[in-house]
Amino acid sequence: MTDVLITAGELAEFIKTEPCVVIDTRNPDAYGAGHLPGAVNVHEIFTYLATSTPEGMEELKTKFADAFGAAGLSGSETAIVYEQSMNSGFGQSCRGYFLLTMLGYPKVKVLHGGYDAWVAAGMPVTTDVPSPTKASFAIVPEAGSILIDAKAMLAAVGNPAIAILDVRDVDEWIGDSSSPYGKDFCPRKGRIPGAVWLEWYRMMKPTGEGPRFKSKDEILAECATVGITVDTPVYLYCFKGARASNTFLALKNAGVKDVRMYFGSWNEWSRDPSLPIEEGLPTPALTSKAA
Repeated sequence: MTDVLITAGELAEFIKTEPCVVIDTRNPDAYGAGHLPGAVNVHEIFTYLATSTPEGMEELKTKFADAFGAAGLSGSETAIVYEQSMNSGFGQSCRGYFLLTMLGYPKVKVLHGGYDAWVAAGMPVTTDVPSPTKASFAIVPEAGSILIDAKAMLAAVGNPAIAILDVRDVDEWIGDSSSPYGKDFCPRKGRIPGAVWLEWYRMMKPTGEGPRFKSKDEILAECATVGITVDTPVYLYCFKGARASNTFLALKNAGVKDVRMYFGSWNEWSRDPSLPIEEGLPTPALTSKAA
């Protein structure tokens, strides 16, 4: 699992010897201004809002199997996914990694540092738009177990054996804002009851070249602050499964064995008034008082 992240220099060598399909997750304007040679633009990796009804889960899988097949992924190529930089696209390249993994695609890498790292390394860019040959993309049903629905998340509420991990920004965590799209984008603000919080940025650290993922031990140290070990089952959520995908990659890279994603996330949870929420500042853990 430690080889999901690939540096710009490593990628430049890798694509010389291995069949690859490079996927640019940025918006069409950014893609049009310049991208990695041969890269296919699949911006819906970032924009798609999923629901976790059986129909919604099926639509999610079918839509992206079609999109990745249209980009030329047949199973024999390595999928290389990138965004602008690791902190500017709300984890969108990692969302691509999660979607491919959830569909059972065997070979996926994320360009560490994104397009900015590629340019900083002096690598070539182009405005040429490729015409990929459509491939048959096979879904592996068993791989979908990393995707959970609202029912599974609700069943985890109050279960001390499962860590519900909220990785949203602080204003969302405390219930001041409902989403990155605006304070009142969703009908309810707050968090899933019993969730612990690690803001997604904490999986990364600043470097002279821009944000990069922390080392395995650093990520496990962050996890330890909220009681998560490599053996803790973790159910992740954010607003729509992008920032949580960034954390998903970090936790898997660090060796956490059972990490699953509630992809509908707050965008779905907040719109169902039957689902419980916590609002306001979290209450501190109760401490025992000496008599």
